[in-house]
Amino acid sequence: DARVRGWFLLDSYLPTFFLTGAYLLCIWLGNKFMRNRPPFSLRAHLIVYNLGITLLSFYMLIELILATWEGGYNLQCQNLHSAGEADIRVAKVLWWYYFSKVIEFMDTIFFVLRKKTSQITFLHVYHHATMFNIWWCVLNWIPCGQSFFGPTLNSFIHVLMYSYYGLSVIPSMRKYLWWKKYLTQAQLIQFLLTIVHTLSAAVKPCGFPFGCLMFQSSYMATLVILFINFYIKTYRKAPSRTAIKETPVTTEVKNGFHKDYFAAANGFQNNKKAQ
Repeated sequence: DARVRGWFLLDSYLPTFFLTGAYLLCIWLGNKFMRNRPPFSLRAHLIVYNLGITLLSFYMLIELILATWEGGYNLQCQNLHSAGEADIRVAKVLWWYYFSKVIEFMDTIFFVLRKKTSQITFLHVYHHATMFNIWWCVLNWIPCGQSFFGPTLNSFIHVLMYSYYGLSVIPSMRKYLWWKKYLTQAQLIQFLLTIVHTLSAAVKPCGFPFGCLMFQSSYMATLVILFINFYIKTYRKAPSRTAIKETPVTTEVKNGFHKDYFAAANGFQNNKKAQ
């Protein structure tokens, strides 16, 4: 798309490719480096980091709402060129959304430094690595129009989630964090709504590329499958009598959350005691 020509990191795929490679390499090398070393606490770093992501997500949420309202965006299907300057405004916010995905690589780096290797699951790494690369493609070919909906929802979810993660670092705040179970439900609803919105443009086309709609729906379906797998493990499987007897007081499921969720949801696990 000529409207994003010259924007930082977009003209060539190589920076995105190499940053993703560096991310994966840091996980591998970082785990080897930390193997015989004590974990870092990083409490102050985590508070600042989560606050920063919360504020960035809030900015993107508000700006996307205002820009799409200004452009008179059609919720069912919105093409790439009819809203004029509002399309440019949306594209600028979506560039920040793309860039935020490389910032969120730090979620995993913090896991590595804190030796939370059990949280660096396939779901976690898959989600982080693919989102950054997919959004490079989105910004280059479909930087506005129908692309606005998923980031709007995700920014709202990230305001809630990173607020929670930031507060959970502070021991005195943990007793007030009763709403983590509802974040699980909101995450799943987000995926499903994004699929419905994407497919709505296929049912009633408006000129938005059909192939992009199918790809986005397919990718979101993989997240739904992985997330439902987590949800079943956490909420639906009744523990056997033997498991009840043998399970220690501290388990992998804490206050409604399985460890895989924290690995998938761009944050970190709320532990009872910071290490």
